[in-house]
Amino acid sequence: MKAMIFAAGLGSRLKPLTDLTPKALLPVAGKPMLEHLILKLKAAGFDRLVINIHHRGEQIIDFLKQQGDFGIDIHISDERDYLLDTGGGIKKAAVFLQGDEPFLVHNVDVFSDADLGELYRAHDARNAIATLLVNRRETSRYLLFNEANRLCGWRNKATGEIKSYYPDFNPELYTEYAFSGIHVLSPQIFDWLEEWTGRFSIISFYLSIAARTTIQAYPVRELKMLDIGKPETLQQAEKFLKEIG
Repeated sequence: MKAMIFAAGLGSRLKPLTDLTPKALLPVAGKPMLEHLILKLKAAGFDRLVINIHHRGEQIIDFLKQQGDFGIDIHISDERDYLLDTGGGIKKAAVFLQGDEPFLVHNVDVFSDADLGELYRAHDARNAIATLLVNRRETSRYLLFNEANRLCGWRNKATGEIKSYYPDFNPELYTEYAFSGIHVLSPQIFDWLEEWTGRFSIISFYLSIAARTTIQAYPVRELKMLDIGKPETLQQAEKFLKEIG
């Protein structure tokens, strides 16, 4: 099974820790967060990975070499010249991800107790271009889904901004879910991506095609998740790992 790890982020909110170290290599319980995720993916049956890099990317390359790629097939998608955001990053990695099977995408700084193998199998059983792991938690930005758990829009509750390609869209008629940064995509996604170039968000892309194809929610009611994007959550991460076992 294939997966992509987003490890190219600048880690701006974690400065000065990330001035000389890529966010993906910041230690949590004695191991870089990237190592925690690689081992979780490997345990779930993912044996072919692509990892994108940007800031201090050579350190990630060296780390993987030192670890013998953890005994699995790992490729690098090099964005050191130009950071492409999530959508552009997936498109650049197409040479590794195209084929006849779905692939999972996972942010390096997200820790959770999600069953990644189960998510992958759930997507494989559906006729969807993408399946997004979501849950109900408090945040400012929500994805909006209809009764069939199909993506229809996006809402920023802090600013009041709403995005949808459906006419006369009323956000009050839809279910709000927070996105986890974990999703499974079918290889047909690259047909839809043909006209998109450069740097762009995968969420903006999903919203642009949601009225024409199926972007599906995979809600997890009791999901335990930690986004290690800020110093305070980095400090909580070791305790969180112990809680989820």
